[in-house]
Amino acid sequence: MPKTVVELQATDLNQHGGVFCPSAAADMALWNSHPKVYLDVSKTGKAACPYCGTVYALADGVEVTGGH
Repeated sequence: MPKTVVELQATDLNQHGGVFCPSAAADMALWNSHPKVYLDVSKTGKAACPYCGTVYALADGVEVTGGH
């Protein structure tokens, strides 16, 4: 089963350079998904959710600097 990949822009990241899963960006209903987990995307450009396997990745050419 292929993993869902959610392409992110710098503006999609929170002030710490990460995102939360489950996410509306991944077309997930928050009420029936797994517990909320923080994923740090800014360090490597991508992160995978340990619960559902959804991968959150910065779009090609997107750079994160400073707070974003």
